[in-house]
Amino acid sequence: MNKVIMITGANAGIGKETARQLGKIKETEKIYLACRNLEKAKMAQKELEQLTGRKIFEIIIMDVSQADSVKKAIANLKIPVDALIMNAGGLGGKTPEKATKDGVTTITASNLLGHVVLVDELIKNDKLKNIALYASSEVARGVKKMGMEQYQLKQASVDEFTSLFDGTAFGKKFDPVLAYSGVKLSGTLWMSSMARKYPNIKFISVSPGGTRGTDGFNDMPFLQRIMYKYVGMPIIMPLLGLSHSLESGAKRFVQSISNEKLKSGTFYASKKNVLTGPLVDQSPYYNGFSNPVYQDNANEAIHRFIN
Repeated sequence: MNKVIMITGANAGIGKETARQLGKIKETEKIYLACRNLEKAKMAQKELEQLTGRKIFEIIIMDVSQADSVKKAIANLKIPVDALIMNAGGLGGKTPEKATKDGVTTITASNLLGHVVLVDELIKNDKLKNIALYASSEVARGVKKMGMEQYQLKQASVDEFTSLFDGTAFGKKFDPVLAYSGVKLSGTLWMSSMARKYPNIKFISVSPGGTRGTDGFNDMPFLQRIMYKYVGMPIIMPLLGLSHSLESGAKRFVQSISNEKLKSGTFYASKKNVLTGPLVDQSPYYNGFSNPVYQDNANEAIHRFIN
């Protein structure tokens, strides 16, 4: 039973909706809202209390793009969590290629590095009990209908993953959407590596699918943003099985953390060619997902940037 749950990026979009749905479950006793902005977190907390009629939401200030912020937050965490939902991320804002002080790009820091530090710190301090869920994306396998390529690994070596994380793999032509694909792919592989390393904790990657009503498209280049946010997602894509409601996207996370049928180390997302509907194992679509060498190399590479 997951009585205590932590959600990163919990003040808006899928994160907040996930918190609302979990708050409606009577067995849920506490939800940590891990957010980087205190004012936005307070607004979300107040709204969630009104929507659920429960005062079980506790704010934790944590910027997952900064390793030190994550470490400080976990050092001050008093009650261990049963379930961790790593939802924070995105396309890295206006400067996704910019290097952080940890040596990775902003897009790597916000989607992956901070969550790796978070899991490491929770485990080291015996504060993660049951399950860790990483919000991956179908873009990790590529979405041809949306023109989103899968990041192509040539050798999947530690050095290759490292060049993806620090941005040198792109040279002078940094592509944020392709980088996002590569980072989500790497995060999914990292989770599978952790599943083998820590068999007493379940590690699963789950895509929320093509979810409307999020801020995820705000960081796209202007023309892509307009097309996806105001034309594609609300009008065209629902007809093609490429988008669903915010509630449906969040429900994937809520149901997955208590679904005993989901296997540790596995990536679950939509069936091929769609971004909605039932969750299925993604390894038949890309054999790299189940390759232990790929998994361990991604894990080793991201830990090169952690002190």
